[in-house]
Amino acid sequence: MTRDVRICFVGDSLVAGHGDRQCLGWAGRLAARAIGAGRPVVHYNLGVNGQTSLDVAARWEQECAPRLPDGSDGRIVFSFGVNDTLADGGRVRVPAERSVAALTDVLRGAAGRGWSAMVVAPPPVDDDEQNARIEKLDARFGEVCAAERVPYVRVHQPLRQSEVWMRALRAGDGYHPGAPGYEEFAALIVAPWLLWLSDPGSPLPEAH
Repeated sequence: MTRDVRICFVGDSLVAGHGDRQCLGWAGRLAARAIGAGRPVVHYNLGVNGQTSLDVAARWEQECAPRLPDGSDGRIVFSFGVNDTLADGGRVRVPAERSVAALTDVLRGAAGRGWSAMVVAPPPVDDDEQNARIEKLDARFGEVCAAERVPYVRVHQPLRQSEVWMRALRAGDGYHPGAPGYEEFAALIVAPWLLWLSDPGSPLPEAH
């Protein structure tokens, strides 16, 4: 019997695939790779432009609940942090400690609902100073995921060293690449993504 695997991708405009004329982003490409590998999934893109970790933490459960019903193999891919590190008037939008707390809260919340989670690191942008802040947040997020035993996919450093990604950013707005950049992003995640999908989730029993 085929498992009813349903996945919510939750995060910011990079999750939404902003800038991709093919309207796939990295999330859509991962879903296509899963189906191509014989692992059918139903996926929902819940990326919202401009959102920080705090914004995601405030909405994720209400939006995921109707999409991950009891009896399904419900899963969530979280990815955020770039907007947290934006400097506004000399201060970042969200201090690192609050970003870390928000990630911890959403992962524990997902576990409490019986939903398997994966976290994708915030990617680099075309700004060295902001990238230094993102890199530090990336390290902190990795520690949280290790403590919560949640897969964490590190993409920041590989993409920062990728000519394809950085060139795509510069051709765009400095934050969002076009299709070639998102293809590069997705390619880094495919292996852990398919491994994660191969591990059966723990769906909640159907309500009676």
